[in-house]
Amino acid sequence: MHQFRDQSLPGRTGYRISYRMHEVNHCPGCGNTHWIVGRSVAECAFCETALPLNEGGSIGTGLVRGTRRTQPAPLAA
Repeated sequence: MHQFRDQSLPGRTGYRISYRMHEVNHCPGCGNTHWIVGRSVAECAFCETALPLNEGGSIGTGLVRGTRRTQPAPLAA
């Protein structure tokens, strides 16, 4: 059997359970389908099993996106 040396490639590390948006997700702990979705994890409403979000990005109203500036912005005086 061939062994892969580079374990960091996602396609070669096997199945990773995660919460997928816009799909029916069954909890691996209890089998229910009711979830509380946060910014980075989704938590089962019945048994509190937490799964990472498959999208990997942040969504919601609290998302902070800053810009990098070399000089501070001028003050409005």
